[in-house]
Amino acid sequence: MFTEISRRRRVAALLALAAALTVAAPVVEARPGGGGSFGSRGSRTYTAPSATPTAPGGGMTMQRSQTAPSPGMGSPGMQAPAAPGRRFGGGFFAGLLGAGLIGALLGGGFFGGLGGLASMIGLLFQVGLVVLVVMLALRFFRRRNEPAGAGAPYARSSLNDEPGARGPMGGAPAGPAAGRFGGGQRPPQTRPVQIGPADYQAFERLLGDVQDAYSREDRVTLGNLSTPEMVGYFDEELRNNAARGVVNTISDVKLLQGDLAEAWGEDRTDYATVAMRYALKDVMVERASGRVVSTDTSEATELWTFLRQPGRGWVLSAIQQTR
Repeated sequence: MFTEISRRRRVAALLALAAALTVAAPVVEARPGGGGSFGSRGSRTYTAPSATPTAPGGGMTMQRSQTAPSPGMGSPGMQAPAAPGRRFGGGFFAGLLGAGLIGALLGGGFFGGLGGLASMIGLLFQVGLVVLVVMLALRFFRRRNEPAGAGAPYARSSLNDEPGARGPMGGAPAGPAAGRFGGGQRPPQTRPVQIGPADYQAFERLLGDVQDAYSREDRVTLGNLSTPEMVGYFDEELRNNAARGVVNTISDVKLLQGDLAEAWGEDRTDYATVAMRYALKDVMVERASGRVVSTDTSEATELWTFLRQPGRGWVLSAIQQTR
């Protein structure tokens, strides 16, 4: 009898731990693109943006993108997109974690056959091992996404340097992008793009408009502000929120600091990658009842890439996290 009660307690504790980990993970990923690097930057998609005053650690390489790597993308410092289905640190960690949880549900766990007081000690060991495996897997997954190395810094203008264009997004027009592609080879068909105060104002406006449309789950407006690829990623996040029964509401978005990382053109498309540090209020609300699940008033620093085609305004094409 005591053994059966202990087994039930062990199963309940492990289920509670698994549920807590499942709920806690999306909270870290709150806000559009939070915690991830995805989208496309033309021929520079798999080149990590270099450091800027706003993002002194530089940017992470792209984790998800619909842009296929070109032959030149095999150079040092570049990272190909992750293979489909590779999640949470790969098969080793997933298999180890799965074996422990399934074993626990069947009454065996990592230390099968224990009963009485030994069963309770086994429970503590199992919970500790599960937490340790999850921490190691998360660390492994994050380190796997770190760039192997970034190119040497190149000259750029700060957005706060031009007289008459002060403020978080004011700055000097960007000169020709001097970043290198791979081992000293320039991206194909590139040209310089001049970025002025009106462009910086557009970037700041898009920062707030994208967050607002995401909060309202307005996919039509997101389609007007972002590339189809980015809308697809946002839609995936919104569907995940809906499946969990929550709504992610972002408000009070305010740009605190921003500067240009690089600006260039390819064929008829202009690109601009901007580092932005901004404040926001991030609230997770239960969809059915309106109950506030979590509230976070904080700051975020990300690199947003915008593209512009002839006769059209800037739209969001990528979000990358800083290192």
